[in-house]
Amino acid sequence: MEDFIIREIKPADNLAIAQVIRAVFYELGVPKIGTAYEDKATDEMFENFDKPTSVYYVVEHNNKIVGGAGIAKLDNFEGNICELQKMYFAPIARGKGIGKKLINSCLAKAKVVGFAQCYLETMPYMHAAKALYVQNGFKNLEKPIGNTGHYSCTVWMIKNL
Repeated sequence: MEDFIIREIKPADNLAIAQVIRAVFYELGVPKIGTAYEDKATDEMFENFDKPTSVYYVVEHNNKIVGGAGIAKLDNFEGNICELQKMYFAPIARGKGIGKKLINSCLAKAKVVGFAQCYLETMPYMHAAKALYVQNGFKNLEKPIGNTGHYSCTVWMIKNL
C-alpha cells in the first residue's frame, strides 16, 4: 500500500485512466455498449469531474495510473443523490485495501458537498466489487434510479450517507 498514491485527477491523467478502465472491460469481458466503456466522459475524466459537486481520485503506482474512482451528481435524477462512478483498478492495485480507501474518500467528499445518499451500478459477475460495496454499507436495489445510460449494468446499489 505504501507504494500507492491516491490523489485528485489532473488533466494529464485522462489518457492513462481511460486505458485502465477499458483494459478492465477487456479483462472481465464486460459489454462495451451500455457501459462506461463507451462514455465520452471516460476520455475526458478531468473535465467531467471538474465541478464543485464532483471529485475523481486516481491511484498512482511508480508514476503510473493504476486505478481510480469518483463521485458526481446522479444523472437524470432530481433528488440529493450522488453516484460512485468509474471505479476500476489494474490487477496490481487489487486486494490491497485501496478500493476501501477510495470509497471512503469519495463518500467523505459526498457528505461535505451535501449529498444524502450514494448510488452505484455494476455487473452481476463483478463479485469482488460487489463484495467491497456490501462491506462498505451499500444495499441492493430492485431497479435503477436516475438514468446513467448504462443499461448493461444490472446490479444497482445505494448507501445512506
